[in-house]
Amino acid sequence: SLSLLDTNLPAEAETELRSFIAKRLSKGALFEGMGNVASVGLSIPEGKVGCYYCRFQQESLLEMATLESDINAPEYVVCFLGGSEKEDTFRLELDKYIQNLKINLDLEQKNLESCVSPYLKSWFEDAICPIQRVVQLFQDKLASLLHAALSYTPVEVKNADERTEKDISRFLAAASLQGLVQEGTMTSLCIAMTEEQHKSMLIDCSGPQPQLHNAGSNRFCEDWMQAFVNGAEGGNPFLFRQILENFKLKAIQDINNLKRFIRQAEMNHYALFKCYLFLKNCGSGDILLKIVKVEHAEMPEARNVVTVLEEFMRE
Repeated sequence: SLSLLDTNLPAEAETELRSFIAKRLSKGALFEGMGNVASVGLSIPEGKVGCYYCRFQQESLLEMATLESDINAPEYVVCFLGGSEKEDTFRLELDKYIQNLKINLDLEQKNLESCVSPYLKSWFEDAICPIQRVVQLFQDKLASLLHAALSYTPVEVKNADERTEKDISRFLAAASLQGLVQEGTMTSLCIAMTEEQHKSMLIDCSGPQPQLHNAGSNRFCEDWMQAFVNGAEGGNPFLFRQILENFKLKAIQDINNLKRFIRQAEMNHYALFKCYLFLKNCGSGDILLKIVKVEHAEMPEARNVVTVLEEFMRE
């Protein structure tokens, strides 16, 4: 059975949502800690809305349940409603948001309402809006933040309030290629960039606009920065997230193209020249070359091609 802990829906819509969730539960369609997004028709002015829903259990009580079989650990289902199914683009952020809620519940078992209600009310501001806030704060300096995320350059933030610091950290995580390129490559890149300490980027938020020191950029990031700035007029957080996903997709396509050219260049001098032209014209040659250098470190022929390309690019 489902009992209500907290909601800001009208009674009729809440009953409809509860019925929808009950059906999903009866089908075994809710996995612990993994959110889903679906379209739901409710008796509210918007009619059909996007619904993110996630089931979870309290850890400490779950441990007690394994020791005493007659105790059932309480399970919860959290639902967030938005204008459409676009919440799907923020599924990872919302999953993390639920994890933090779970931690709060473990700490505050005696008074669930007092710790849950304020947390649930701020879900949109805390989980959906950070990318939008960073775009509005950095504006044309966003290119350097995109460059740092792609190249895994260490970033230090100074004189910022807690929310701004978290927003910047979330933006960098969302803009990075984590999970899209090989894990070993990311680890090696992080180590390489951390060893070049003089290349750490410093963001000073003491003034109305952040000041950047040791910031890098390239034509690729400048072009995508323009897409973000143009989208800022509408102020739609889902649009910003979509632009960010397209930015990463293009970066991955460029990496894959370069790797294909390098394989061809191992046997063909003309393909080597094509590699060089691609790096020169793609707008992000500095970062792509670092990524393929790390990936091909153990492949002698490809490593030789990368070395020649590095010399060409320096000249």
